[in-house]
Amino acid sequence: MEQPTTLVEAIKQFSDESRAHEYLTSMRWPDGKVTCPHCEGVQATFMPKYRRWVCLNQACKKQFSAKSGTIFEKSQVSLGNWLTAIWLISSAKNGISSCELARSLGVTQKTAWFMEHRIREAMKRGSFAKMEGTVEVDETVIGQKSKTMHADKRQEMRERGFPKTIVLGMRERGGDVRTMVVADTTADTLQGEIVKNVEAGSRVYTDTWKGYNGMSAAYQHATVNHKAGQYVDGDVTTNGMEGYWNLLKRGYRGTYVIMSPQHTHRYLAEEDFRYNTRQEEDGDRFAQVVASVAGKRLTYRELTESHLVNLDRG
Repeated sequence: MEQPTTLVEAIKQFSDESRAHEYLTSMRWPDGKVTCPHCEGVQATFMPKYRRWVCLNQACKKQFSAKSGTIFEKSQVSLGNWLTAIWLISSAKNGISSCELARSLGVTQKTAWFMEHRIREAMKRGSFAKMEGTVEVDETVIGQKSKTMHADKRQEMRERGFPKTIVLGMRERGGDVRTMVVADTTADTLQGEIVKNVEAGSRVYTDTWKGYNGMSAAYQHATVNHKAGQYVDGDVTTNGMEGYWNLLKRGYRGTYVIMSPQHTHRYLAEEDFRYNTRQEEDGDRFAQVVASVAGKRLTYRELTESHLVNLDRG
């Protein structure tokens, strides 16, 4: 089916719900073999009036649509609006807040906030392939600054402690970035993640934080001393990873304002996706997200249970 290349084309194409469903169907089953998400049967009858299929497997016979088992399942928002939202989010250089998305789509901020987290879930790129070659590793802290808080909130945080989220990042030179939330910056935690994600024998460049000490047995480890004002020593530098942190925090401070700790991993998935596809066209990034919506359904209860969620601008 025709692939939109601009936002105007996407809006025109997906304003027709039938065309939006046809597009999702073509992206979900590109080989044309519609598969039942309940039993994985490949025999089904289409009901055009309801845009649904009936599985012909005698042990199943369940109905399903192109949205079944995806981030769109059971959503009251039109598929056209969902696809437009994916375009806006995947093409935004510094992210788009839920308030802005709500105004653009004509939905409530709460709905837009929920949609954004579902789309971020689809942007996750899990990979078992380890990084190799030269890998820059660094950590940073994400949290609201006291000067941006209301006076009452600032006093409350002084009494309870300012919540901070520690994030570890790895950048393969000539490749992708991977980030993850970590509990602390101890050697066990940091090096445990490095072992999971970086091939043994690779060159690993870090700063002089003690949590990276002792890595020379498994890696070609070299450091730069930021405290002494050293940021480059020949080929050794973490400036590439530092540049990623600048992009992440530009979106955080300028767009989202608050990243709730329990949702930070999804914001990271969005920024990782944006960074790793920075050389691609908007239409290609959009298509990649749509092709990844299956199997990543996220319910509102799963998103909010066991947390007192502040529906921030992100």
